[in-house]
Amino acid sequence: MSKKSPNLIPMERLERSAEALRVLAHPHRLRICELLTNRRVSVNDIAEHLGIPANAASQHLGIMKAHGLLSSERNGKTVYYAVKDPRPALILGFIRAHAK
Repeated sequence: MSKKSPNLIPMERLERSAEALRVLAHPHRLRICELLTNRRVSVNDIAEHLGIPANAASQHLGIMKAHGLLSSERNGKTVYYAVKDPRPALILGFIRAHAK
């Protein structure tokens, strides 16, 4: 087999994808992506839905935002998050399709 196959994904892209998958490889982060699909949600609402303290939710959100998956917007004292990158929705679709 040739070392350069035209149909293979470039290694750099695989490395970036693996990093994004590591970021999402936590049940709370996957649930956050579900909650944020097509809407913005406050940190407190996310924490309440997950049943975790707001500071724990903020840590998960911060990690995801640092990797470019989420965006945030402050309105007074409340911070709202939204999905910035559509790829987590594709991953969730794959999980749904294979969870049956």
